[in-house]
Amino acid sequence: MKKLLAEKYVGIGVVIILAIIFIAKFAGSSILRLYVETGMGGVERQPIFRTIPQEELIEPSLDNAYLAELIPYNYPDLKILLPKKFCVIKQTQKRIYYKKWKSKDKGEAIYILCKKPDFFINLFPRVIKEGIRGNYAFIQSTMNARPKEIKTANDAFFTIMKSIFTPDMGKQDNLKIISFILGNKKGFITYNLGKEDNYFDCNFTDAEGNFFKVYIKDRGAELDLEKVFTIISTAKKLQGEEIVH
Repeated sequence: MKKLLAEKYVGIGVVIILAIIFIAKFAGSSILRLYVETGMGGVERQPIFRTIPQEELIEPSLDNAYLAELIPYNYPDLKILLPKKFCVIKQTQKRIYYKKWKSKDKGEAIYILCKKPDFFINLFPRVIKEGIRGNYAFIQSTMNARPKEIKTANDAFFTIMKSIFTPDMGKQDNLKIISFILGNKKGFITYNLGKEDNYFDCNFTDAEGNFFKVYIKDRGAELDLEKVFTIISTAKKLQGEEIVH
């Protein structure tokens, strides 16, 4: 299964890189932007592509009372504490969480993923030439990508990766991206707070460079940023092979 995941990303990456290198070589930045926008369907109208990190939170407060309500989930490669009512998905192949997935529990779902250091660099070694080193730098470039600022093949690549990275975020009426430092973790949270539903897409690394993704679809809007930070503070990479549940 892990091999299939790598093959999927490599396949997507090869097509993207070859196309944008060709266009970058024989055309200008305006053609590159047109290529991306045409291929992805009017990206400038989509809030995620107009949104980049505007705020950094350093050691945000945690909800210790809420921490006591969480239950442990243990896998060979990862352990984390999560709220009870959510349907938890840990897998590496299907991309159902990217779109309109519905769980048995009225849509409340948490998707978790953990990868070793340099996972993205190993999949896309070409980005090393652009100064991208490690999982965090890869995520940072992805979160800061904006179609209107595409000037190089590298800009176009990370704009497309932003589309691949971003799951269903609802209507995106209040979409924001923040960066954070929390203990030995640093990364980004893309979130959308609504009256009925909240969405949180957390992408972060630890001190060793391991990559974590915690995506939360919160039907009923019961969670807030403090609770989400409390959840991701408990994520820890373990030594072991990744399995699918």
